[in-house]
Amino acid sequence: MTSVARSIVIVGDSIAACTAARELRARGHDGPLTMIGADPDGCYARPPLSKHVLKDGAVKAETWDLSDLDLTSIVDRVASVNTEARTVTTALGTDISYDALIVATGAAARRIAGPDQSGETVLRTFADVRALRPTLDEARTAIVVGAGFLGMEIASACVARDIAVTVVDVDPPLKRLLGPFLSDAIVARARAASVEFVQAESPVALTGDRVVGIEIADRGLTADLVVTCAGDVPEIGWLDGSGIADGRGVGIDELCATAVSGVFAAGDVTYSREASSRAPFWSNAVAQGKVAAASALGLAPTCPPTDDYFWTEILGLSIKVVGPLPLLGEPAVIEGSVEDGSALLKWSHDDGRTTIVAFGMKKSVGLLRRLARETAIPTT
Repeated sequence: MTSVARSIVIVGDSIAACTAARELRARGHDGPLTMIGADPDGCYARPPLSKHVLKDGAVKAETWDLSDLDLTSIVDRVASVNTEARTVTTALGTDISYDALIVATGAAARRIAGPDQSGETVLRTFADVRALRPTLDEARTAIVVGAGFLGMEIASACVARDIAVTVVDVDPPLKRLLGPFLSDAIVARARAASVEFVQAESPVALTGDRVVGIEIADRGLTADLVVTCAGDVPEIGWLDGSGIADGRGVGIDELCATAVSGVFAAGDVTYSREASSRAPFWSNAVAQGKVAAASALGLAPTCPPTDDYFWTEILGLSIKVVGPLPLLGEPAVIEGSVEDGSALLKWSHDDGRTTIVAFGMKKSVGLLRRLARETAIPTT
């Protein structure tokens, strides 16, 4: 097909958006291409914010250079979309027409502060890092609400600065995704570094205005720094009334097509209509960016819209995972020892698939993918 006459608009400046833009040009699109993003810091990788930027003190986000793509870049927030006229309207009132639209607005940090509370600290953007860092530099104590990947990475940054940190969640760290075996190993490592854990049996409320602590049931805790890591919320406000999104986000199929013709979506803003679930991982955002771009051009994607790979770094220990989650039961130890902080582990799932985990062990992602493929049990 020829794409000369097709005008494609990407809304968002996320990794999914940037991947889609590059894939569009790589797949032969030579027509008008517009990217609209609201982050004044531009397009940059968000996972390093909690893994390295916060800890290492970088003063500037490392942005992606898209200048070779011959695209029109607009720094503004999109306020609405008219799917019949095929236009999007920015907050400043600019209308941009499209033949195909890719929604890649990502997600915002979920907040738990009350309507009259100020000073809730979250970490989602480089602006959040700049706001957090001065308090982090002065803090002696910290509370992290949420024991997921982000929460544990922020707790690790606190430990690196000798800040006494307490992590609060309804479940043990990462148990919902990584299962009890790895959760127990992470807890043991964290407690050895003097991280305290509080298991909340009721919703956590922030206290103070500005926020200075938390309240769980009849127990109150205060600290110099309180950070909310309670998940994220898809950025879909601008899609109200369009039929593109619902309360869960933007539903997509295996081609990253939405329920509206000519509209595709990728990244943290999406959920799978087939699985009825979100999987807001960096690797999925990249895969979906590629698929959405191909679909917008009417071409066959070169990869599926999901990629079962992610990594985290907790208290100096790298954890790389290739394969489906959650991880139930105990793994087979291929190499090394979890107790020594260096192991290669394998989980076999009931559907024949395999998950490989490099726990503190330096292994390439390519090797982990190969091991996952070779140890999977054919189902046909």
